[in-house]
Amino acid sequence: MLESIWFLPLLFATGLTAGLVDSIAGGGGLLTLPVLLGMGLPPHAALGTNKFQSSFGSFTSTMYYRKHNVVSIREGLVGVIFTAVGTVLGAWLVQQIASDILGYLIPWLLLAIAIYTFITPKFSDKDSEPKLPKNTFFFFFGLIFGFYDGFFGPGVGSFWAFAFVMLLGFNLRKATGFTKLMNFTSNIVSVVMFLIGGNVWFLIALVMGAGQIVGSVIGAHLVIRKGAKLIRPVFITIVILTTLKLLYQNYF
Repeated sequence: MLESIWFLPLLFATGLTAGLVDSIAGGGGLLTLPVLLGMGLPPHAALGTNKFQSSFGSFTSTMYYRKHNVVSIREGLVGVIFTAVGTVLGAWLVQQIASDILGYLIPWLLLAIAIYTFITPKFSDKDSEPKLPKNTFFFFFGLIFGFYDGFFGPGVGSFWAFAFVMLLGFNLRKATGFTKLMNFTSNIVSVVMFLIGGNVWFLIALVMGAGQIVGSVIGAHLVIRKGAKLIRPVFITIVILTTLKLLYQNYF
C-alpha cells in the first residue's frame, strides 16, 4: 500500500488541505492523522510523521504572519521558551503513563470554548484590555499548553487562540498568528523527540510537508484579508469537529 506512487498526490492534497485549515483555525490533524493511520503506519510512526509534516505548515504560517506584521517573534520569545520546556516535559511523561484520562476531559473543555466563542462578541478584529502581564501569561500558558501538546495534543491551537483573546486581549487575527508561532515551537520540539525514537517516515512527511507549505500560504493570506469574519466560523467548526472526534473516540 505504502509503496504505490499513486499515494503521493493524495498525501500532497491532504497536506495542502490541512495546512489551509490549520493556518486559519487549527485542527489540520483531524485530516492528516487518520490518513496516515489508514495507510498502515504504526501509531507511533503516524504521530511522529504527522508532527514533522505539520511543522512545515506551522513554520510557513508563522513566517507569513511575521512578514505581514501580524506576529512578532521577539514579542512571543518568552512564550516560545516556556512552550518548548513544557513540550519536552509532556513528551517525556506521556511515555511513562497513560494519557487516557485527558481523552475524556478535553472534549468537554473544547465544547465549552465553541459555545463561548459562538455567543461572545469579543472574538473580533479589535484588541481589548489584557487581563495578565504578557510575560506572566507566557510563563504559565507556555508551560501548560506546551506540556499538553507534548503529552496529548488535540485542540491545543484552539486553547491558545482562546487564551490569547481572553487573557491578553488580542484581536482574532493576531491571536491566530501567535498561535501558529507557539504551534511551531511545540511541533518542532515533538519532532526531535520522535526522531530520537526513530518514528518519522521521511518521504511521506516531506510530500505532505510540501502540501502544508502551499496550503498555509493560502490560509494565512485569507486570514490577513478577511480577519475575524473568516476565522470565527472556521474556528467554531474546527473546535466542534475536534470535540465530536474525541467524544466518539473515547466514549463510543
